[in-house]
Amino acid sequence: MLATEPPEDFVGYGAPILAPASGTVVAAVDGELDHEARRSQVALIPYALSQARRVREGVRAIAGNHVVIALEPAGPFVLIAHLQRGSVSAAVGSVVMVGENIGSCGNSGNSTQPHVHVQVTDSTTWPTARGRPIVFERPQVNGGNWLPRNGEAFTAS
Repeated sequence: MLATEPPEDFVGYGAPILAPASGTVVAAVDGELDHEARRSQVALIPYALSQARRVREGVRAIAGNHVVIALEPAGPFVLIAHLQRGSVSAAVGSVVMVGENIGSCGNSGNSTQPHVHVQVTDSTTWPTARGRPIVFERPQVNGGNWLPRNGEAFTAS
């Protein structure tokens, strides 16, 4: 495929996104456009040329529609990015519980195809924030932690 594709053509687009952790919403952005998806090297050229502009424009241009959850008042912070325009249901100041719907999978921000980006950081001062490890719990398999394999689907409980 040499052209762009509508994000609606991707199986994950519009799928519900659940809060991966409980905490207080400290940022919620909605209204950024979902853009066309790009899979080929040719279709990626205009996208690549837009990277410097996105960095200059800041977090909205990079994360697109997103939610940030503070696990404690001083962090760590969980960023869930690239949500679908018009789908963000979490509001700043609200408390969300793990498994609660916070939006839908989209293709907003710095994204070539519909997907959800999740990261944990020690700060919301993004240029200097440091990544923190993510631990997955799998209580249905004798408790303990595990790392999902590529393509493995799982649900929050």
